[in-house]
Amino acid sequence: MQELIEKAWVDRTLLTNPNVQQAIQQVIEKLDTGILRVASPKDNSWIVNEWVKKAILLYFSIQKMEVIEIPPFKFYDKIPLKNNFDKIGVRIVPHGIARYGSYLAPGVVMMPSYVNIGAYVDSETMVDTWATVGSCAQIGKRVHLSGGVGIGGVLEPVQASPVIIEDNCFIGSRSIVVEGVRVCKEAVLGANVVLTQSTKIIDVTAKEPVEYKAFIPERSVVIPGSINKKFPAGEYQVSCALIIGKRKESTNLKTSLNDALRDFNVSA
Repeated sequence: MQELIEKAWVDRTLLTNPNVQQAIQQVIEKLDTGILRVASPKDNSWIVNEWVKKAILLYFSIQKMEVIEIPPFKFYDKIPLKNNFDKIGVRIVPHGIARYGSYLAPGVVMMPSYVNIGAYVDSETMVDTWATVGSCAQIGKRVHLSGGVGIGGVLEPVQASPVIIEDNCFIGSRSIVVEGVRVCKEAVLGANVVLTQSTKIIDVTAKEPVEYKAFIPERSVVIPGSINKKFPAGEYQVSCALIIGKRKESTNLKTSLNDALRDFNVSA
């Protein structure tokens, strides 16, 4: 499959070849069932499988627009929706929507929310009301994406890393994580934290600040903050993220998601 897709990526005339089309369809099917992933954990890092992202982009090229009817609603798109949630062990509340080619593991709960193609959502994760999981994002086990959370998607460039939220993380209401930011295991983001490639992430727990880029260390408790920045027109406040502590080892995982924030008098 990879060889055919790599060739078609360079020469788009091959998209009319039935073998190439079949290979693309097989990749999307394997993404849908969790056999393939856009990014895979390896040791203490993640490997982006670029050829899989290429297959998703080529899938858009070979698919035709069609009417999708879910009475009383109608949609017009190239990508069908996931179904058979009862068989895969996923609870989905109206109006939760997941596109075909995304993976939802058993025990996932989707409130009225959205999961895009190429995304991977692992077991027992809660995608809460109006939360969105963008294309190719990787969400770990027992994660809570609170109401209105925006997890960014990425398809192009193909070498770009997707957003990664590792196991047992809590992402507070209205937080935004985009541009390939990695949030490591058991981290807690308070409400309204915004993380991009350019966001300054500052650990303020010691006498001297420590800065990170696009990376939240394990068990970190993070809140929104601001720093002074000089511009030609003057000095202004710019958003940043502050690491204010670590989740306590003594707190049970099931309760510590909110408790970790309460320990620091921070709202979830």
